[in-house]
Amino acid sequence: MKNVFDILTERGYIDQVTFEDELRELLGKESVTFYIGFDATADSLTLGHFMQIMVMMHMQRAGHRPIALLGGGTTMIGDPSGRNDMRQVMTEDFINTNAKKFKAQFERFLDFSDGKAIMPNNADWLLKLNYLEFMREIGVHFSVNRMLTMDSYKNRLEQGLTFFEFGYMLLQSYDFLELYRRYNCKIQVGGSDQWSNILGGYELVRKIEQDKVYALTIKLLTTSAGIKMGKTAKGTIWLDGEKTPPYELYQYLRNTDDADVENFLSLLTFLPMEEVKRLGALEGSEINTAKEVLAFEVTKLIHGEEEATKAQQASRALFSGAQDEGSIPHTDMDQSIFEEGIGIVDLLKDLDLVKSNSEGRRLIQQGGISIDDVKIEKTDKVVKLDDFKDGKILIRKGKKVYHQVRI
Repeated sequence: MKNVFDILTERGYIDQVTFEDELRELLGKESVTFYIGFDATADSLTLGHFMQIMVMMHMQRAGHRPIALLGGGTTMIGDPSGRNDMRQVMTEDFINTNAKKFKAQFERFLDFSDGKAIMPNNADWLLKLNYLEFMREIGVHFSVNRMLTMDSYKNRLEQGLTFFEFGYMLLQSYDFLELYRRYNCKIQVGGSDQWSNILGGYELVRKIEQDKVYALTIKLLTTSAGIKMGKTAKGTIWLDGEKTPPYELYQYLRNTDDADVENFLSLLTFLPMEEVKRLGALEGSEINTAKEVLAFEVTKLIHGEEEATKAQQASRALFSGAQDEGSIPHTDMDQSIFEEGIGIVDLLKDLDLVKSNSEGRRLIQQGGISIDDVKIEKTDKVVKLDDFKDGKILIRKGKKVYHQVRI
């Protein structure tokens, strides 16, 4: 079997790693326990998290044991990395609710039977810590001078960094030590923006336990232009089908830029690399075939084959002008609203297709809004019952965003 380190390298996941040759050799000769931590700051994982989940799935398929660590404890502080201000302090109940939802999502991707994967919550040990004992055992191993040179802290010094946040690195580092002691965990994996925090835990375990452990970061999910993936005008792309319906996920990926298709096929699907390269090499209109494969494969992994098929059929129906609209996003509205009529700009706002009146007017003036393929030319257009056919209208924003209104 191919060494999983080579698989992760070939597919473009790896950013930085400690003792690369040693780690590759270890992963090739024995089953290794590794972990990735997920702070429960929202009630769903995101497309950005899916990169890390893919790494966990690759490693589990190669015989290694993943720990999906729920950050019920660390979320009570919040990671200062990449922040210009302090994160909002969340209640324990809110964090626990989010962690439970994370747990249900992880169970869709990893095999937890017979201990093949573990999902502990760091609240189980962090909330029980005695401050003085913790500082005597852990705090003595951290240099404040060195911590202040790390990006996660250095970038915040001008805006103000609280002592509350300053302790985050110590807690995350302690997680690695605790997981090493409990489960013989040898590797911490995380996004490239976590390198400083991950090094803290890696060095702590090596100092206290005098054993070889490793740190590995994976690249963030970005476009070729360096823009973070997983955000749209409507907000974050979530793995929860209620927050981001399968059709919206499919369309988001179907609209990937040509230059990014091969990279995303490599990172977000399990297609063999020969197929990834073949699809990525398509040119002109043929690249749309590769985009359909990308959208279908990722939607299938996240929501299942049935939902992926429905989303693909709905997408093709729109582009071909067919009548089977499948699972196109829709809103049910009261018929009485349209008896007197509602302004097109107000309707766009109600449907969250625009954020403001000025954005709505600008889109209409630029020819970017259509109803049932008829371009709206006047910003004072009033949508009435007469506009509906069979109790529905299909609004198109730009070339790629569709929304159906039903009465």
